[in-house]
Amino acid sequence: MADKKFSVKYCVLLPIVLIVTVLLWALPAESFGIRDLTVTQQRTIAIFAFAALMWIFEIVPNWVTSLIVIVGSLLTVSNKSIGFLMTGLDAEGNVLTAEAIKEGIKASSYAEGVFVPYTELMRAFADPVVMLFLGGFVLAIVASKYGMDVTMARLLLKPFGKKPKFVLLGVLIVISIFSMFMSNTATAAMFLAFLAPVFASLPDADKKGKIGIALAIPIAANIGGIGTPIGTPPNATAVGNLDSLAGISIGFSDWAFRMIPFVIVMILLAWVLLSVLYPFNSKEIVLEIKKNEHKKTYKDYVAWITFGLTIILWMTEQLHGISSNIVALIPLCVYTATGVFGKDDIKEINWEVLWLVAGGFALGYALDKTGLAKALITSIDFNAMSIIVVFVVAGLICYLLSNFISNSATAALLIPIMIAIGKGLLESGNAQAFQAFGGQQGLSVFVAVCASVAMCLPISTPPNAIASSTGLVETKDMTKVGLIVGIIGLVLGFFWVTKFFPFA
Repeated sequence: MADKKFSVKYCVLLPIVLIVTVLLWALPAESFGIRDLTVTQQRTIAIFAFAALMWIFEIVPNWVTSLIVIVGSLLTVSNKSIGFLMTGLDAEGNVLTAEAIKEGIKASSYAEGVFVPYTELMRAFADPVVMLFLGGFVLAIVASKYGMDVTMARLLLKPFGKKPKFVLLGVLIVISIFSMFMSNTATAAMFLAFLAPVFASLPDADKKGKIGIALAIPIAANIGGIGTPIGTPPNATAVGNLDSLAGISIGFSDWAFRMIPFVIVMILLAWVLLSVLYPFNSKEIVLEIKKNEHKKTYKDYVAWITFGLTIILWMTEQLHGISSNIVALIPLCVYTATGVFGKDDIKEINWEVLWLVAGGFALGYALDKTGLAKALITSIDFNAMSIIVVFVVAGLICYLLSNFISNSATAALLIPIMIAIGKGLLESGNAQAFQAFGGQQGLSVFVAVCASVAMCLPISTPPNAIASSTGLVETKDMTKVGLIVGIIGLVLGFFWVTKFFPFA
C-alpha cells in the first residue's frame, strides 16, 4: 500500500504539478488576461501554482515545499536572481537587463512588479510571526516539562465536564473568547500548550477525536477574532480605513454588538461540523494531574511566573503597546537565562512548522512585492457589476488570497481598494442599492470577515500551522474542514454584514 501511494505521488502527481508549473511559466503573458503582466509576476504565478498543488497533494513534506518556494523565489524573482533571468520593466516600460542592473540601477528605481529585494524573501525565516511561533513552542515545552499544561487545561475545561463533545465545545468557546482580545496566533500557541494533556488522555483508537480537537484550535482562533475590532488585524484595517478614507466611524461596541453573535453562530456550526466529521470513541476525557515527586525549585516558580506574565502581556497588548511577537521572545530569554529551558529542550522545537510558515510568508512577499496581488484585483472591472456580484467577487478574491498570504496583508491590500470602489458606486446609479447592502462599511467589513474565514491550508494562517504542528492533522483534513467553514462563513457573513452594517 505504501509503495502504491509512493508511486502515485511521484509517478503521477509530481509530473502533473511540474507540467502545470512549466506551462504557467512559459505561456504568453497575454493568455492570463492581466493587463501589463510583468515577467516576475508570471513567474510568481507559476511558483504560486506549484506551492498550492504541492501543499494540497503533500508529495513531499509541507516544510520541504516551503523551502523550495523560498529558494525558487530567490533564484527567479529576487533582485539577486540568476543573471539571465533578471529582465523586467521599469516605470517607463523599458526592459531592465542583467547588464543594466549590474551597472548600478538601484532597487528603488524599479517599478512595482519587477524584482523583489532578496532580503524581503530571506527575512521570511525570521518574520516576527515566526518568532511568535518560536516563543509559543518554548512555552509549550516548558509547560509540559513542569506539569503546567495539565493544571491549566483542567481549570479551563472543568466547567464543560468530561464528555468529549462538550470538551470540544469548551475548547472552541474558550479559544474564541481569548481571540477576541488578543492575537489569534498567540491564543493558538498558548492553547496548544494547554491542550497537550487532552490529546494525551485520548487513546490511540480515538484518532478522529484528536483531529477534531486539533482543528478546533485554528477554527476558534480565526473565527473568534472576528468578534471585536481589535480581535484580528483585518478588523482594525477595516475600521481604520473607513475612518480615514471614508469618514465613517465604527466604535468598539458598534462592531462587537453586531459581530459577537455572528461568532457564536459560527462556533456552534463548527462544533456540529467537527462532531459529525470527527466523532469521539471515548465516553469521557479525564485529566489527572500527576503528583510532582521532586521538590519544587526556583525553576518551577520562574516557569509559572514567566508563563503567567506572558499571557497577561498578550491579553493587554492594547494597554502597553508591546507587540505580541516581541512578548513571545520574553519567555525564551528568561527561560534560557535561568536554565529552565536548556540545550536538550531546543531539540523539541518543531522546526518543520517554522520553515513551513516561513515559506508561506515568502510566497506572500512575492505576491505583494511583484505587484501580482494588486494586478489581479485591479484587472477586474467592479463598476460594471451588480452590487451583489461586487460583494461576491470581492469576498472570493479576499478568501482565495488569504489562503496563501497573510490575512493582514490581504486586508491591507483589498480594503482601501474596496473603499475606492465604494466611492465610485455611491456616485453611480447604483448608489441606493449599494447603501441598502451596507455601503462602504458593509463591503469593507465583509472583506475583513472573508480574510478571517480563509483557513484551508497549513500556511493559510499561523493558527493553522500551529494545528499542523500537533502531527495529528493532515492537509486534506484541514482543506476539507477549512472549505466547509469558509463557505459557511462567506455566505453567512454576506447576509449578516449586509443586514447589520447599513448604518452611518
